[in-house]
Amino acid sequence: MKTFVVLATSVLLLGADPALATAWTGVPDCAALDQLRIPASALSLPTTGGRVTAAVPTTSVVSGQTVEHCQVDADLYPVDRSAPAIKMRISLPRTWNRKAMMFGGGGYNGTIPALTGNVPFSTAVAPLARGYAVFASDSGHQQKPGTVPSLDGSFGVNDEALRNFAAGDALKKTHDASLFLIRRAYGRGPAGSFFAGGSTGGREALIVAQRWPRAFDGVISGYPAWNNLAEVLYLGHLTQVLARPGAFPGPEKQTLVYDSVIAACDGLDGVTDRVVSNQRGCHFDPRVLRCPDGADTGPTCLPDTQIDAVAAMSTPFRWPYRVASGEKQYPGFPFLSGADMRTPFLGFGTTAPANPMPATSGYGMQYWDQWVKHFLTRDPAFNSLDLDPARPGRWLDRISELSTIQDRNNADLRPFARAGGKLILVHGNADELVSHRSTNDYYERVRDLLGPEKTRDFLRYYLVPGANHANFGTPAFAAGWDSLTALEQWVASGRSPRDPVVTDLAHNRTRPLCEYPAWPRYRSGDQDSAASFTCVTA
Repeated sequence: MKTFVVLATSVLLLGADPALATAWTGVPDCAALDQLRIPASALSLPTTGGRVTAAVPTTSVVSGQTVEHCQVDADLYPVDRSAPAIKMRISLPRTWNRKAMMFGGGGYNGTIPALTGNVPFSTAVAPLARGYAVFASDSGHQQKPGTVPSLDGSFGVNDEALRNFAAGDALKKTHDASLFLIRRAYGRGPAGSFFAGGSTGGREALIVAQRWPRAFDGVISGYPAWNNLAEVLYLGHLTQVLARPGAFPGPEKQTLVYDSVIAACDGLDGVTDRVVSNQRGCHFDPRVLRCPDGADTGPTCLPDTQIDAVAAMSTPFRWPYRVASGEKQYPGFPFLSGADMRTPFLGFGTTAPANPMPATSGYGMQYWDQWVKHFLTRDPAFNSLDLDPARPGRWLDRISELSTIQDRNNADLRPFARAGGKLILVHGNADELVSHRSTNDYYERVRDLLGPEKTRDFLRYYLVPGANHANFGTPAFAAGWDSLTALEQWVASGRSPRDPVVTDLAHNRTRPLCEYPAWPRYRSGDQDSAASFTCVTA
């Protein structure tokens, strides 16, 4: 049964493939979609089907534009009756560009991302305002009221909910249900499908490219936490270090470290702008900040215990046992990341880890605490400080099992490339929560397996100096780039991104967006202009 009458009108979209440039103008009949049953046969992974719970005609202001759309909420029912449903939402615009966009989540998810939002590090018109049918889900669980946003891991006690989130099963279930609803609403499926997300959403972007290479034509992965189990072990190690007596550097000491790194390494790119572009040339030794005799004598120096803690954050953590995913270590962060007090929540936090874990400790320490309680031991009363990730004892087998679910580390993206998929990876080199060194590692694995030329046929990786995690707080460089238009053009015409420029949204300056491992070096001219820089590798 048709749910509405559609009129085809020819509208040329900027950067679009002419074959995709027909916009479908009509009014999705929300009333006809309301309470619609979603059959289990419409989904490629096991569920017991689903149902639309609400369908409401809506008008939203998106990127300064008024967008009429039908907002559809639905539940996808689990196989295990004790597991929570996947709650999903899709916005069906009145003027549809015949494309679909799926958004990823963040942290432990638990809420549906705003469909009026944008792709990571974007400066451009958001997908819904471009005419995309936009959809997302809570990844298979709802965050409990009163918990810190994206930091409720309590769903991990249920195996199906755990796989929906950590293995990404909810992504494909949501994708399939959304395409079912798009076909019912518009009378046809999308001519192009895209995925975008950062952090956990960036990890989810790599999951869809790895597990379902034909599901999406283009993928944007920002600061991806792809080796989730590996990072959790590292965060647990850092939590233990920071919980030692006298080891936690307070806000003044963190600022001291950050300012000292900037002073030592800022000018290595030829310009002094509080952005460290040449990180490989930055060799900072925190021992230069040592207090006399290693004792804590005030805010102008670090005692030995805090020097050890700062060094631990920047040092790879290697565990002395095997896990089934094959991961052996997590590479740590640059010194300037966790010590930037403009975003303390994402770095060290403002108070030391403790039991119970304070909300003022760093995000990563709280993430570790939730993981230990609900993923690993499944005992909410367990003291996460009692578990040493270097010596997990009886929990080793469970850690290894979880690694096969949480570490989505398949670097063989040849099926995605053969299907015509294009992937843009982007990360800031001052990220406080997901190490850009880890993304370097994943990219290098892909390149080593496929070769440089075949990798460049479908993948670009850009490292943004000074950019932090999701432009949170007041980063040194608030990155903005129209990656979606670049991806649309690459998918539609095979024209890969050419000499892209990234804007610092906070400081009115631009820089060339350099392909990893290159970084921008100043030549001459206006220090706020990308034209004054060139991308170099040494």
